[in-house]
Amino acid sequence: MIGPGGGEWVRRHRVLAELPELEVLDLTFAPDFEGVAPHTHADHVDSFYVLEGEAEFVFGDDIVRAGPGTFVAAPTGVVHGFRNVGSGDLRMLNIHGPNTGFAERLRQR
Repeated sequence: MIGPGGGEWVRRHRVLAELPELEVLDLTFAPDFEGVAPHTHADHVDSFYVLEGEAEFVFGDDIVRAGPGTFVAAPTGVVHGFRNVGSGDLRMLNIHGPNTGFAERLRQR
């Protein structure tokens, strides 16, 4: 169990779970964040739950704006990316299934 404010802080992000089957991070991006360019994953599902702010997601040929309470998932092999389109911070839960080491790569940056 991780309580409010718990988990491992890596800059503005929090690592909430690192299990072989699942990895969960609480990610925060400033308004000037340029975004994550469209890409694919061959080995995991990449899911996002918007907690605060507004994101613009790219899924294949579709562009979707998403505010708090929105859940989106990119299945294996689907082109996806996102950026902060709001005037404040964008905060999202990012869930990878299975865990492929994103938190570890984040620590090394």
